[in-house]
Amino acid sequence: MSASFDFKYHGGAQSAGAEPPLLGIENLFLHIHGRQILHDVSLNIAPGEILAITGESGSGKSLTALATMGLLPDGALTEGHIRLGGKDLLSTPERALCTVRGRKIGMVFQEPMTALNPLARIGDQVAETILTHRAASRAEARLIAAQTLARVGLDPDRIPPSRYPHELSGGQRQRVVIAMAIALKPRLLIADEPTTALDVTTQAQILRLLKTLVCEDGMGLMMITHDLAVVSDLADRIAVMQNGRIIESGPARALFSEMRHPYTRALLSASGHRPTLPAPRPAPPLLKVENALRSYPGRRPSLLAPKAQHQAVRDVSLTLHEGERLGVVGESGCGKSTLARAILGLEPLQGGSIALGGRPVDTPDQRRRIQVVFQDPFGSFNPRHKVGRLVAEPFHLVPDAPKGRSLEEAVAEALTEVGLTPDDAHRHIHAFSGGQRQRIAIARALITRPDIVIFDEAVSALDVRVRARILDLIAELSRRHGLGYLFISHDLSVVRGITDRVLVMREGRIVEEGPTNAVFDNPQHWYTKSLTAAVPILPQPSGGGETDAGHPVP
Repeated sequence: MSASFDFKYHGGAQSAGAEPPLLGIENLFLHIHGRQILHDVSLNIAPGEILAITGESGSGKSLTALATMGLLPDGALTEGHIRLGGKDLLSTPERALCTVRGRKIGMVFQEPMTALNPLARIGDQVAETILTHRAASRAEARLIAAQTLARVGLDPDRIPPSRYPHELSGGQRQRVVIAMAIALKPRLLIADEPTTALDVTTQAQILRLLKTLVCEDGMGLMMITHDLAVVSDLADRIAVMQNGRIIESGPARALFSEMRHPYTRALLSASGHRPTLPAPRPAPPLLKVENALRSYPGRRPSLLAPKAQHQAVRDVSLTLHEGERLGVVGESGCGKSTLARAILGLEPLQGGSIALGGRPVDTPDQRRRIQVVFQDPFGSFNPRHKVGRLVAEPFHLVPDAPKGRSLEEAVAEALTEVGLTPDDAHRHIHAFSGGQRQRIAIARALITRPDIVIFDEAVSALDVRVRARILDLIAELSRRHGLGYLFISHDLSVVRGITDRVLVMREGRIVEEGPTNAVFDNPQHWYTKSLTAAVPILPQPSGGGETDAGHPVP
């Protein structure tokens, strides 16, 4: 068993002679179909306390939360104790657990769109939690739902309870999920990666909201995340998990100061990791976007009124030179991805032009020269096809595409270049981890030897150590092939380490642009200043401002 470094907590409700903790997990073991997943996990959460559980994907964080909720899959066997207010949840029958979920324990999931019913109004979804536990009449439940939505920052004058989830932004949908979780004022709130898909300003707002709710209601919060920067200023205590074990835990400040376990130091190093990019060199323009306009039909102001037009991209112009690494940042809904789809030829423009090498991007041969890596490394692929066929898909744009043995060699070369093996071509996509799937997506993008690759939030779904390896791979491909790319992300720290120049978008317009370090070190526009101010900052460990890898902590 791995060594455990545990800083003892001696504050609040856990001091000597105080009442038992709100949540106590003692010697928890979990087996699923005979495979041991959790090993002797023990942790406590006091009322009004925020405990962050961090670690890589597969470390056991989410399964610890699901065990607490009693939502483990079939074939799961547990040993140990999970006590909520002294009541052992592991020995509680399912029927009784149904009264605990929602009323005593609330849960906020990672992806708000999948947690919400797209066919139900947001007010009805919050009210459903109340009605399920028969805590109020239907009219009272709707009133409580409206009050709860207002409490989490959804002003009924701007966003009434009659709205549907698709009419909200990502941050607004996450607020609805939080409202559902706290509608009955539970004693414990579990938040499983609640800010992973959010831009930096929205992430900061959601974190402030969670902290406010803990302070006002006195509930305990179990915050699950793979990113230490997210919880560095939020959590009272942090538990680090690896391979189903808690390897280090303690008060947040003490843990960041000491960093006794090598794995914890590796996580910190990956959080602040910046790849080494080749020096930019003068090159002719390759991609030119001039005065691009793209709008969509919006909501009708009234029944007979014409639909309003939502302008997603407004008079945008940019130039990408050969081999240049250009970043695009901004909040969700600012037009980043719409611009990317227009460049790829997937969205028609209502005005302006897009040219690659002086020619419009409207032919298969031109579109072959621009490839893309999407955010979701699993949703990007057809799960029925093997990797070889998936990687070879872009060849349908090439008139003289290789066939037979030549095609197999091209696929093998692309897979080898991204750190996989030729044998991986014969496996299905579900057999790979998230980081490996994103490597396959990069191999697919590179197989036609494009001039430009668009990375659209390509690392936002990955944990910090996998993200660092993918960023190193992108930097190496840029060095090896002189690859130019457009890197779209809401994570400013990632963009800073992987681009030469950056564009800042707000409400469909470019409000600031320039060399990446110059823009982030000395922002001129108020909006850029607000973005940089919202970036979470990792505390510096004792002994200096560098991690084991030699990269400065941002």
